[in-house]
Amino acid sequence: MGGGKTTFTRGLARGLGSLETVASPTFTISRVYEAGSLHIHHFDFYRLHEAGIIAEELAEVLEDNQAIVVVEWADVVQDVLPTERLTITIEKTPEDSRIITFKVPKRLAHIKEALSC
Repeated sequence: MGGGKTTFTRGLARGLGSLETVASPTFTISRVYEAGSLHIHHFDFYRLHEAGIIAEELAEVLEDNQAIVVVEWADVVQDVLPTERLTITIEKTPEDSRIITFKVPKRLAHIKEALSC
């Protein structure tokens, strides 16, 4: 909680050209933002013990080539997520800063290169 997940998503949306206000989907479970021809689907499964029907919505979105999908608290939907995916871990430090770690499969190495500039 309070680690910067929504702030990261806000920066991602702005970087992709979205002019929409990005807010946490903690209570709504999902939100969608437009960024040109792309759609940013932002899911937050923090409050769910099982994904239920929202897992089906996530699976459909993952098939959309125009979708960028951000999933917070993804443990409950691990079986729906693709094996090869960019995983970002945000850790708060005692100094109130963040350590951001990227786990990138080889097939997506170009993303890691773009992020490290």
